[in-house]
Amino acid sequence: MYIVSLTYTATLERIDDALPAHRAYLDAQFEAGNFIAAGPKMPRDGGIIIASHMPRERLDALLAADPFAQQGLATYAVTEFKATRLAPGLNLPRAETP
Repeated sequence: MYIVSLTYTATLERIDDALPAHRAYLDAQFEAGNFIAAGPKMPRDGGIIIASHMPRERLDALLAADPFAQQGLATYAVTEFKATRLAPGLNLPRAETP
């Protein structure tokens, strides 16, 4: 799994203009099972995405397709981790097999 930390590099006005396209992108990634959670940081200077387990190259390609990335509105820091404990009742997508 991955934690992706977005940091905005543009004004909130430009972020807000791109937000509908970014949300449509997120919807598609959730539907495909690629993303588990997403939302803005507080204070609103970026966002967080929790992504499913996948090859890093695939994640990088998915993030490059984000309208925020395509418009140069955010930078992305990716941290990979292995979830060894989950809260009761939390179901995560199964790990992709090579």
